Amino acid sequence: MNVPFSPPDITEKEVKYVAEALKSGWITTGNQTKTFEKEIAQYCENTSRKSVCLNSATACLELTLRLLGIGEGDEVITSAYTYTASASPVYHVGATLKLVDVKENSYEMDYDALEAAITEKTKVIIPVDIGGVICDYDRIFNIIERKKTLFKPKNDIQAAIGRIIIAADCAHSFGSEKDGKRAGSFADFSSFSFHAVKNLTTAEGGAVTWNTIDGISNDEIYKQFMLLSLHGQSKDAFAKTKLGAWEYDIIYPGYKFNMTDIAAAMGRAQLGRYRDLLSRRSEIIKKYDAALENKGVLTLKHHGENFKSNGHLYLTRVPGISIDKRNEIIVRLAENGIATNVHYKPLPMMTAYKNLGFDIKDYPCSYKQFENEITLPLNTCITDEQIAFVAERYSFILEEYI
Repeated sequence: MNVPFSPPDITEKEVKYVAEALKSGWITTGNQTKTFEKEIAQYCENTSRKSVCLNSATACLELTLRLLGIGEGDEVITSAYTYTASASPVYHVGATLKLVDVKENSYEMDYDALEAAITEKTKVIIPVDIGGVICDYDRIFNIIERKKTLFKPKNDIQAAIGRIIIAADCAHSFGSEKDGKRAGSFADFSSFSFHAVKNLTTAEGGAVTWNTIDGISNDEIYKQFMLLSLHGQSKDAFAKTKLGAWEYDIIYPGYKFNMTDIAAAMGRAQLGRYRDLLSRRSEIIKKYDAALENKGVLTLKHHGENFKSNGHLYLTRVPGISIDKRNEIIVRLAENGIATNVHYKPLPMMTAYKNLGFDIKDYPCSYKQFENEITLPLNTCITDEQIAFVAERYSFILEEYI
């Protein structure tokens, strides 16, 4: 049996929507993208009721930092246990990156360590919703409230916020819920990924949402995102098609991060199916949980009294094994036709971040989470038969290691 890790779930609905976009005569940013932005904001229920669609979550996070005026002399804090996209935008804008270890036996930042890492230079914190489980934003906001007197704003938007800004990495958590709210409505700014392996995909793409900031127009924020994402051009291509409206200005040298209508059309079809997609993911998690109960393996908890994950990843840990043994298990699963992954190799173990001066010895809990982590296939194309096969093979192999 062959069990792929995360194939895209594409139906005739996506094909139809994309075909209609192709036949419309307009395939770059246009009506499909603008409608998708409105649908995302409605779904997330963020207080601004606005979103911006771009070509990746990485672009969303970088443009958020640039919108906020983050740059040289500023510090931005994120988790050591994440993908590079949570951290590389900090480097891109010229700010100083600070990494915080996770708490022992947790995928979330150690919030005490986070508080200790804050200085007068700290402008932004980037929490990471690993696997679809929403972080403890109440705790984070309490921390920055206690540290409010340290905050030194450098521009009008920072002054309007009046404290350290939370720019969440929600790449994994579109559709996740906590305390009756959805991801995208907790942080000041939230960046989502619609990459090919995500629950909702546009092949490549992302969206940023934000909550209303007193004294700052949501329309102005949207306008600045548009300028930043389209070369700083005063009119997008769609606006320039109006009769006699060819002329435009370049307000500042911007970037090229826009989403196409082809991608947005796929996303709109996916969003229309999203309730069913999330329901299926929940079913898969329950089947895995039941099959792996009492097998000695630790799994990420996706549901609780006050939270419900979107079920993006099925993270497991095998207590007491080394990295070599973990890798042996991954190879043996592959020999059985089962594709797995590891989420994540901590950033301080990567060459780029070693070169920036980070050392994994300073992040022992992140290392412990990584050394025995194995992510099982969790996608809405997987069958019940395949789920049972994965669980059975995994359980059988684990008997030699636990």
